[in-house]
Amino acid sequence: MEALAVNMLEQIEQHFREADSLFGQFGAEMAVLDNTKGQMKKLGVFGVKAPYYLAFYSDEGERYLMNMGYQMEQMALHLCCMGLGSCFLGGMKLPRQFQRRDNKRLVGLMAFGRAKGSHVRKKIEAKRLSLDELCIYKEVPRQWMNQLLEAARLAPSTMNSQPWRFVVYDNRIHIFSKKHGVEKFGKWDELNFGIMFANMMVAAEELWLDVDLIRLGEITQKNFSNSQYVLSAILRA
Repeated sequence: MEALAVNMLEQIEQHFREADSLFGQFGAEMAVLDNTKGQMKKLGVFGVKAPYYLAFYSDEGERYLMNMGYQMEQMALHLCCMGLGSCFLGGMKLPRQFQRRDNKRLVGLMAFGRAKGSHVRKKIEAKRLSLDELCIYKEVPRQWMNQLLEAARLAPSTMNSQPWRFVVYDNRIHIFSKKHGVEKFGKWDELNFGIMFANMMVAAEELWLDVDLIRLGEITQKNFSNSQYVLSAILRA
């Protein structure tokens, strides 16, 4: 419950203003909610107590949740780089005055602050499916492809549902949403995919790769019994 310096909070807000969006047509805002004196009740279904919360707001429209997930994960990664711990919250229970901001809807909530111990965990401690369980390989992938897939594999998701599945080629990944057993959380799959795409694109930037996330018409028109096409990650030549 340690308070953070004012300039650190300002840096967090500035990073959100400069962060990339997945779809540029949605207006988005973020508010830092101060709980250092315990003035706010525990928020979210799982009652994570923290000195601060980030509240994310967005215009509504087709795939706006995916866009916001993309921005939220960038903030989670930035907080990690600042040495801060964070946690996505579900079942947001904010007072009425925080439900909307400038006609934008409250979409997500994230607890953050200094961790009691380490603010990171070992990769082996993350309960995730293996790449062999998530991928169908049509061609032998290049090294950079495996690095993008590993970043995507480690992305958080609602109840760790990991709804994504990948069809992998030499220079492209076709990404599908798999039907899963946690159906009541299915409405949040768009948010989950935005989070995963952020991980993938941050990894691409670190590898100096030009990767486009695009929706291919020839795949969109096909019907798949157990999955739904979302987007493709294409290496730009």
